[in-house]
Amino acid sequence: MKKTALAIFFVMLFAACAFAAPKIGIMTGTVSQTEEEYRAAEEMIQKYGKDRVIHVTYPDKFMDEQETTISQILSMASDPEVKAIVFVQAIPGAAAAIDKTREIRDDILFICGTIEEEPYLMAGKADMLFETDELARGTSIIEKAQKMGAKTFIHYSFPRHMAMPLLAQRRVIMEDTCKKLGIQFISINAPDPTAEGGVAASQQFILEDVPRQAEKYGKDTAFFSTNCGMQTPLIQAVVKVKALYPEQCCPSPYHGLPSALGIEVAEKGDVPAMVGAIKAKAANLGMTGRLGSWTAPITMSYIRAASAYAWEYAHGRITDRQDIAKLSSLMKEFAGDVQIRPLDAEKAPNFLMVLGEPIIF
Repeated sequence: MKKTALAIFFVMLFAACAFAAPKIGIMTGTVSQTEEEYRAAEEMIQKYGKDRVIHVTYPDKFMDEQETTISQILSMASDPEVKAIVFVQAIPGAAAAIDKTREIRDDILFICGTIEEEPYLMAGKADMLFETDELARGTSIIEKAQKMGAKTFIHYSFPRHMAMPLLAQRRVIMEDTCKKLGIQFISINAPDPTAEGGVAASQQFILEDVPRQAEKYGKDTAFFSTNCGMQTPLIQAVVKVKALYPEQCCPSPYHGLPSALGIEVAEKGDVPAMVGAIKAKAANLGMTGRLGSWTAPITMSYIRAASAYAWEYAHGRITDRQDIAKLSSLMKEFAGDVQIRPLDAEKAPNFLMVLGEPIIF
């Protein structure tokens, strides 16, 4: 009888331990706004298990629905087995969501990527953060455009993005670099995809405006947009008028290029195959040397590296909430030849700025 009772006890204990297996949470945008991040989250579910990864999305009109973003984060935090949350893109409302979570769960690790609120504020909220090195890109994008033959550079954005310190500073650096290199810099306001017209209105504007600007300034005009949802129509329009496209807002061979060029994505982990397919398509379209990106899918790499760190932390194999060397190592493992530096070594060492390897197809 005692042996039976003991056996039942151990079965129940084993079941309880299995039920209590740690989880991680991931928040991304929807497919219509940021498909790459959404697909990367799906990849993490496949890698770690659908019962161990919770994936939620923030609304497309997140500026008007910040309470929804906060409630989505809190819904993950309400699960006691969720030990870490990966938040890419860290849209407006991320800081408030982290604060609300800390009120009930100060043990949860937060790793954020693509930061859309004030950098130093967010560095004090999240445990660790990733952002493309926008200040360095202010120079590198223009230098790449010059290498591609640009005489004019068109910068599409809108007030909400230009209120973000890093993007605003990057724009200033871009304009200054254009002056130094003898390139005409043109700034154009486009519809904000979170506004009333939504993503469709911003995409339609791009499709209509690129031909106008190309006719005005010529084919040696480089086009750039600060918004993810605009990339596919921007590439389509640029290809149609045979203009220049240095790289995306969030550089990646998968961001906008396959859908705009009609390339089927068989496997998002096979970057060399995708790069080869884009080069071949560019040649067929007479666009060799006129399309560019980075060799690594940067926001997908944020999710892959952050999720790997979060997974190890959730299982107790990483105990330091801010092991910057470990996270940097994981980022290089997934993104390849990238340069990583802190935004501010003293005030924000946990805010990691990433610069990838450029490519011209």
